[in-house]
Amino acid sequence: AGLTVSRNLDIAVTTGNSYTVALAVEGILEAARRLEIPLSSASAAVVGATGSIGAVCSQMLARSVARVLLVGRRTERLTQVRRRVEAMGGAQVSVSKNIQNIREADLVVTVTSEIDSIIEAHHLKPGAVVCDVARPRDVSRQVAEERDDVLVIEGGVVTMPGQVESGFNYGLPSHLTFGCMAETMILTLEGRFENYTLGRDLTVEQVDKMAEMGRRHGFRLAGFRSFDRVVNEQDIESIKKNAHQKRAWAGLRSDGKFDFSASDNKF
Repeated sequence: AGLTVSRNLDIAVTTGNSYTVALAVEGILEAARRLEIPLSSASAAVVGATGSIGAVCSQMLARSVARVLLVGRRTERLTQVRRRVEAMGGAQVSVSKNIQNIREADLVVTVTSEIDSIIEAHHLKPGAVVCDVARPRDVSRQVAEERDDVLVIEGGVVTMPGQVESGFNYGLPSHLTFGCMAETMILTLEGRFENYTLGRDLTVEQVDKMAEMGRRHGFRLAGFRSFDRVVNEQDIESIKKNAHQKRAWAGLRSDGKFDFSASDNKF
């Protein structure tokens, strides 16, 4: 990603994927804490795990949760990413081609390049947190309409320091922007006029460094947004209450386990 553009320009180019990943992971972990999901025993699923963003999200989540499920289409690439995630140590890692298996995940990061939504209301367990990094969205709006027991947040949105006039309408309030745009601002503030994030070889080290630079210059994770609306504390409390009631009604455990058998089914 970005390689062709870079070769044809005499200025620095970055995709912005490093900061996008940093914000997505920070956001879903913070949302999990707000919903009182114990991360040390939690299950996370990454849909689109074979892409550059999904692969690094998987590695970073493995530092915080007990189990990570990698969901994608290509078996060979899933195996490669699995090795990278296992090398992080700690988390149990599995792979699947079947999106139905995210039903046991407490946390879901989704970052595919699909044109249409692929995550529907029946795919999610009560109390799940979903961070949708994809544009167009991977999560169907039907989830927000039918599931008052799950939290869907938009990934990769950041609060900028100071007064900013971008001259562009991103569909966000003026003090917010997407992580990919913020990455160019951060690199400029650092005086690092270089090709920071290019191609598929995104690393955890790049993401951690970008997050550190962002904090140094006053960029902060934006408050939660879901389908273009602000998620407030009352919403969080309501989701927690509804999830507890549905788990009790269904006899489900809040620390549900994955079915670690791989599937050959497509999305």
